[in-house]
Amino acid sequence: MYNPTVARLTYRALLGRRRALILFALPAMLIVIAAAVRLFNGADDQVAADVLGGFALATMVPLIGVIAGTGAIGPEIDDGSIVYLLAKPVKRPTIVFTKLIVAIAVTMVFSAVPTFIAGFVLNGNGQQVAVAYTVAALVASIAYSALFLLLGTVSRHAVVIGLVYALVWEALFGSLISGAKTLSVQQWALALAEKVTGDSLISSDVALPTAVVLLIAVTVGATWFAGRKLRTMTLAGEE
Repeated sequence: MYNPTVARLTYRALLGRRRALILFALPAMLIVIAAAVRLFNGADDQVAADVLGGFALATMVPLIGVIAGTGAIGPEIDDGSIVYLLAKPVKRPTIVFTKLIVAIAVTMVFSAVPTFIAGFVLNGNGQQVAVAYTVAALVASIAYSALFLLLGTVSRHAVVIGLVYALVWEALFGSLISGAKTLSVQQWALALAEKVTGDSLISSDVALPTAVVLLIAVTVGATWFAGRKLRTMTLAGEE
């Protein structure tokens, strides 16, 4: 199910100069914000939770997920170079699974690691805030990567749609509108973060069992559908 050659090509595409600049810019911004908040406000658990929840989990993680998830396969489909990969003796579900693993790894590295560092900068991991949001970033990275990888296989406008989802649905509706919170990856991830802290510092509108089921269902479902979509693609001359 994992092909090293496909993985190497995908890493190379994702970590190219243009995407790498964006991938590094967002974590750097988070750490700079964390340092500034700590300098001017001191160590405060609630402020740390607000910064990590408001910027890291609600904005940075889904944006990096968009870049990694859509970038793992979308550009190859758009420019037609996917035909060279599909012509190789590699099963198409294997291609999707390999690209998903790469997208998850990139998203985790560029979101969970800086979230952990920022948490320590903000309050030294007081009340396990840094660890809680790191766990949330890790699980959210998996779901976002699967969703945006699927989006990259079904639409030529995957980046635009992904950005609208990340900035409008997750950052706005998923944070403010109660009905939308149940269908928010951010809220599912917060349910695990709430479990880690064990107090009212972090809260989610979705119960933990429901959040776990939805995270698994969305990840598995999106991966399966992306594999099915790629499997139905035909090469020129196949017919």
